[in-house]
Amino acid sequence: MDEARKAFFLMVGFIGLIWLLQVANWADHYHLDASFGILPRNLGHLGDIFIAPFLHFSWDHIEGNSGPLFVFGLLAAYRGVTKFLGVTLLVAITSGLAAWLFQGNGQLTVGASGLIFGYFGYVLARGLIDRNLIDALAAVVMALSYAYILTVAIPGTPGVSWIDHLGGLIGGLVAGWIFRTRRRLRRADRTPPPPADSSASSRQPGTAVDVTSANPRADLHRELGEMGL
Repeated sequence: MDEARKAFFLMVGFIGLIWLLQVANWADHYHLDASFGILPRNLGHLGDIFIAPFLHFSWDHIEGNSGPLFVFGLLAAYRGVTKFLGVTLLVAITSGLAAWLFQGNGQLTVGASGLIFGYFGYVLARGLIDRNLIDALAAVVMALSYAYILTVAIPGTPGVSWIDHLGGLIGGLVAGWIFRTRRRLRRADRTPPPPADSSASSRQPGTAVDVTSANPRADLHRELGEMGL
């Protein structure tokens, strides 16, 4: 429950951040998109692959992304917030580089769509690799629920790249493998059993007792024997 709670508040903060940036972007007449969007094969915009996922071209664009981003992000984060941050970094790199390398000349790319597809790929891969049927089914059900948004509404937005989506999906699948649950094989304990304790406290009833003179308790045992005890 602690991880689920952390994941929930993390995604609330995430959504709040992109909406706050959207307000600033709108107030600045969307100049932030031009300044920090991904511009293919432009070295000056290469570092913007880490900023572009937080920016959007319009209110419709951010509204279409917010629901899937929250749901898939929550599914990805509740298994571990630290891993989620690693997944986010990896997906931002793969989706951003895909757009930077293969997008058409002069086509500016921004938006969280790459992250959405990355989180979907991560949850699906974790479910299959870790054999967690619930995670796999949740990913598929959520993907079907948002099928219209993921296949029609978002791609119809100018500047939203399917190449970016594909790069995010690949990054998510790779992250599912990297951050999979590693099961350690338990080795049989080959440690030999400890030697039998020869002390008086470890003797079983009926065990013969050395009553020779070498035994410091020989006199006591002899007297007890004579008494029939």
